[in-house]
Amino acid sequence: MGVATDARAVSTGTRAGVALRGPRARRRRAPRAPASTKVLYAALAGNLCIAVTKFVAAAWTGSSAMLSEGVHSIADTGNEVLLLYGIRRADKPPDDAHPLGHGREIYFWSFIVALMLFALGAGAALYEGVTHLLDPVAARDPLVIYVVLGVSAVFEGASWLVALREFRREKGAFGYLEAMQRSKDPPGFLLLFEDTAALLGLAIAAVGTVAASATGRPAFDGIASIAIGLLLAGTAALLAIESKGLLIGERAHDGLCRSLRRIAEGSAAIRQVDDVFTVHLAPDQIVGALRVQLAPELRAADVERAIAALVDEARTAHPELVRLFVTPLPADAAE
Repeated sequence: MGVATDARAVSTGTRAGVALRGPRARRRRAPRAPASTKVLYAALAGNLCIAVTKFVAAAWTGSSAMLSEGVHSIADTGNEVLLLYGIRRADKPPDDAHPLGHGREIYFWSFIVALMLFALGAGAALYEGVTHLLDPVAARDPLVIYVVLGVSAVFEGASWLVALREFRREKGAFGYLEAMQRSKDPPGFLLLFEDTAALLGLAIAAVGTVAASATGRPAFDGIASIAIGLLLAGTAALLAIESKGLLIGERAHDGLCRSLRRIAEGSAAIRQVDDVFTVHLAPDQIVGALRVQLAPELRAADVERAIAALVDEARTAHPELVRLFVTPLPADAAE
């Protein structure tokens, strides 16, 4: 997903309290990821159709697990709507009220998605399961349930394969949980974990229906609904923890930080790089800051030219770097 931003290089000199400001960098747009948006639209359409089918089947058969699955699909549909809205909001350019842009909108709405999955999906499934245990009613026409579960599994499985392929392409050599923790792109791992939970939920609903039909005890249907609720609660908690970290602010990967340090150290005007700071505002929007020690013989005009060249080289190497702040210090400056 692309985030429109403008970038400017800013440097603040400490000598004589003079603020030195580099030239405004060329306005650029970070590269977009249209594939993720297309996957979201496809998942949205699929989940909406599956939700309607599940609700019809739940009304026809009286199955508690099927009703819980219908609520689950509705929650997933709402989640995809919110993610698409967040992507669109994050694409807005900076303005006077938001000088660094709106990139964190995608992190905010990803966190809301996790809360919705917990409150709507897990809450409704747990409530329905407990209610069914207190007043068990046998489901009618279990064959209808099996057909709906099978069709849902086909659609959910296709969506899961697409999400898995996208995530595996991004994760590299890391494990799935580690890759999720390192990822700065919430829609990527949200879709994968949602689809995984959906497939597991379908399996639980099928087991509950088979157990209730085979034993004649409709309580198994309620137990399956409770199990679905617990599955959704655990998934939502995991997604909320990761989305919260991104919303608060996480630094860029080590490779980008090392690259910024190398670029700065390669400038003849810089004697030493004291600190490199980065933070993600969006998956493809990063703000960076450098604190550097300058050669003592430099004049103010030399400092401005050196910083302008440094910023231009850094942003050419890393287009996702939308702002780079440089604090130059004299070579003999105290910490």
